[in-house]
Amino acid sequence: MNKRKFTHINEAFICAVCSKEIKPLPSSCRNHCPFCLSSLHVDIHPGDRDSSCKGIMDAVSYSLHSKKGIMLHHKCRKCGEIKLNKACHEASRQPDDYNKILTLTPKSL
Repeated sequence: MNKRKFTHINEAFICAVCSKEIKPLPSSCRNHCPFCLSSLHVDIHPGDRDSSCKGIMDAVSYSLHSKKGIMLHHKCRKCGEIKLNKACHEASRQPDDYNKILTLTPKSL
């Protein structure tokens, strides 16, 4: 069975950390809060919702990717897994807090 590596899910959610309502992006998918930059460990592959962990993931650093731009590094509080997510600081609706991104430790890929 050949499972896709990306499942397109673009829906509103309530942040598990700061309780703010997060709206879907008009042109992409978002899996983290634009206000506190937190996420949930719900996916193995983007959008599959197959992870059994369900821990809170904190944005701990960022890096610059030549094609994708700023990538946020999220670390799970529960299991320690690190996942990279594209920052949405240029989004027209609820852009990521750019100043908060800059407070994270920069990393090189």
